[in-house]
Amino acid sequence: MRHSTIDYSLSGYKRPKLQTPNGEKKLLLHSCCAPCACEIMESLSASGIDTTIFFYNPNIHPQEEYELRKQENIRFAKKLGMLFVDADYDTHNWFECVKGQEDEPERGARCTTCFNMRFKVSVQYANAHGFDLMSSTLGISRWKDINQINNCGAHAVKEFENVAYWDFNWRKQGGSSRMLELSKREGFYQQEYCGCVYSLRDTNRWRLSHGREKVQRGVKFYAEAMQNLDTVL
Repeated sequence: MRHSTIDYSLSGYKRPKLQTPNGEKKLLLHSCCAPCACEIMESLSASGIDTTIFFYNPNIHPQEEYELRKQENIRFAKKLGMLFVDADYDTHNWFECVKGQEDEPERGARCTTCFNMRFKVSVQYANAHGFDLMSSTLGISRWKDINQINNCGAHAVKEFENVAYWDFNWRKQGGSSRMLELSKREGFYQQEYCGCVYSLRDTNRWRLSHGREKVQRGVKFYAEAMQNLDTVL
């Protein structure tokens, strides 16, 4: 088997100019966090695609963690000159949606319910504010099931004639690796669990069973030297 000689690293990769699937003009990008979003945001910015970041993640627990992830995303959006929409942190509705699925495994039915909720609100916003295309940063993470995410995205836009879902595979051509490189370059906060209270619970259970300490929120960053970075926290 021949291996590709293309340099997909952050310093060596020559970004192709992306095109929206059918010439759509305005993209609403649902973002879960800065580390997942950064490579996608840079790609869209370099391609001149009119992109607005939509932060709707009522699953993230607790609120201090939510605010930390959100502020990191705001910081990078400002750097790229992208508009940022801070949606409601309606945790009560999220808990109502996933009731009865508390013990579902990661990538299971609870995650589908969570994606459906977040994408429904994202597409409703897109439809109401003149966006003809919506996508999400969730699929770039190798911890997620990209098919599960794309199926939820396709489901969310079914009732809206004027909004399409872009199921671009952001992982391909080294996207996931550049995501980590960018996170180190920007010194982003490094979250150690998916986000919800059940993910935190299960992560800590696994850690304790393997002799490791519980997750320490708000203390780990991709880059140690933060003195030259402006922070909003």
